[in-house]
Amino acid sequence: MNAQVDSAPRPDYLERACIIRAVEERLLRLFAEGKVAGTTHTCLGQELSAVALAAALERGRDVIISNHRCHGHYIAWTGDVEGLVAEVMGKRTGVCGGIGGSQHLCGKGFFSNGVQGGIVPVAAGLALAHKLAGNGALAVACIGDGTLGEGVVYEAFNIASKWQLPLLVVLENNSYAQSTSQAETLAGDICARALAFGWNTLHGNTWDYAALADTVRAAADSVRATCTPALVRVDTYRLAAHSKGDDNRDPAEIASFAARDPLNQSLHGESQTARAFRAAQSRVEAAVQAAELESHLAAAPERPVQPSEPWRAVTPESGTQLEAINQALHAWMARDPRVLLIGEDIRSPYGGAFKVTRGLSDAYPARVFNTPISEAGIVGVGNGAALGGHRPVVEIMFGDFLTLCFDQLVNHAAKFAGMYNGQVKNPIVVRSPMGGGRGYGPTHSQNLEKHLAGVPGLVLLALHSRTRIRALYESLSSFEEPVLIIENKLLYPVRGDAALPQGFRLEETAERFPTTRLVPDPPADVTVVAFGRMALLAERVARDLHEREEINLELIMPLQVSPLDLRPIVESALRTGKLLVVEEGASGFDLAGEVIAGVCIAADGKVAVRARRIGAQPVPIPSASELERRVLPSEAQIQAACLELFDG
Repeated sequence: MNAQVDSAPRPDYLERACIIRAVEERLLRLFAEGKVAGTTHTCLGQELSAVALAAALERGRDVIISNHRCHGHYIAWTGDVEGLVAEVMGKRTGVCGGIGGSQHLCGKGFFSNGVQGGIVPVAAGLALAHKLAGNGALAVACIGDGTLGEGVVYEAFNIASKWQLPLLVVLENNSYAQSTSQAETLAGDICARALAFGWNTLHGNTWDYAALADTVRAAADSVRATCTPALVRVDTYRLAAHSKGDDNRDPAEIASFAARDPLNQSLHGESQTARAFRAAQSRVEAAVQAAELESHLAAAPERPVQPSEPWRAVTPESGTQLEAINQALHAWMARDPRVLLIGEDIRSPYGGAFKVTRGLSDAYPARVFNTPISEAGIVGVGNGAALGGHRPVVEIMFGDFLTLCFDQLVNHAAKFAGMYNGQVKNPIVVRSPMGGGRGYGPTHSQNLEKHLAGVPGLVLLALHSRTRIRALYESLSSFEEPVLIIENKLLYPVRGDAALPQGFRLEETAERFPTTRLVPDPPADVTVVAFGRMALLAERVARDLHEREEINLELIMPLQVSPLDLRPIVESALRTGKLLVVEEGASGFDLAGEVIAGVCIAADGKVAVRARRIGAQPVPIPSASELERRVLPSEAQIQAACLELFDG
């Protein structure tokens, strides 16, 4: 519906907009002066949208998630001119210590990210947290018309509608996506998109700013009262370039909108607005001068190299991996009401594609959520719920589908704590089965760990056959960083307490996510590093070579793949002089290459280490059983490589 609201002029809105305009104009001059690096996306001409939004919300309860053009929203909501100016200038007194810069701000119920579309499911997750808390608060996502090209927006719209989340989307329609006219890229009606999901829709513009303020307030009040999501389309016009100077619009068009701009019309003579603008300019100039005197954030000192953690004997856990994960989730949910399970088909009676979550929705019906097939959307919701104080565990049905939520893992989950300079925690856990051996074919059988390793801020775990899963989840319950857990389909029925090979003992390091090793009583002849299911195959090879050839393998099984602690691997490889690394993922640019490179650097030519690696053939995983067996690593390959290393 389009709101028809009668309202009287409100000059105080113009005065509030003055400070935003003064900031934006000064930032553009700072770029021209060479005092600011990177880029900035000013909201000149759109300020009254931010003012109307801030006036409609409740500070201390509501939260705003904004985009790359976030300065106006931030200032209107927080009033923190000084923190924003220092941030864009890259100074330690900036709201994020200069790390986030122009697009990535955090403070006082405000977050922004420069990736289009991805903020909408994050806002939905924050709305979910508010709904579960019953605090009557809203989450607001600020997007532009260009963002409507992103599919994750509609995933979030659907989830917010089905779950009746207190989510308000303010869409600033300035008719351009960077330099491209909306007429070239956007089909259909903007409001109809939200209407299709059962949302309330309202419509206003920044030229009739008093009516816009009433419209946004009506939308916010409606969401708060009914828990029905709403979208407000705000027609506006961006008077400056998309980013600094990249503007190829018709100058006559820009001039016509500049003349129509309510703020421009009021900035003359000794009007109240003109006086407010001059005061705003003085405040901004003082903020610039103060920031110029500040230093940049000190770089984090390099961590000194420490000896590896001491090994300790470990008692294997009972039961299968599937049973252990299910029981660990049960125990975690029982002791912590903040834990949420989110995923496709995870509620009873189905309990997930591999039955890992069976029975959990019976025990905790209000905290287990079936979702649509929306991998990016549900990880985004998990990110938002984590920012909102919950501990979401998101299941992605097949690890191959992690490619669909790569943006939420890399540009959101992994970035929040770092780019906001440690102001937030994002303890989301994403778990997913990977691997071949069941004939599921090219898009349901891959091991993609190498594509997900090395992402700063994301901890990557791969369960191996000796992982103590209940202990792992105990550790996760107090961990505050985003974690991606890779489970292997063929390990679900494997028992953690299976008998050890004769003559071997099981040990692990004392870390939160320990490295495990199977070590022979005599000195080891060859070091084998095995990731995931390959540890099971390597353990069988260790038993056979010990019994038949009297060749002793030291099998190292890292649980934490990234960041990878190379110390126990290096110490073993330098001792044996022979290293084999095995993974199920496709060979080439792989985990094994990283391990071998680390060992070679540590050896530094002083110790000779011969190395080999084994991975899947770099082809799509076939469905046919015989072809699949030829592509995936095998016990025979591991044994042959060990014999080659041993014989020299």
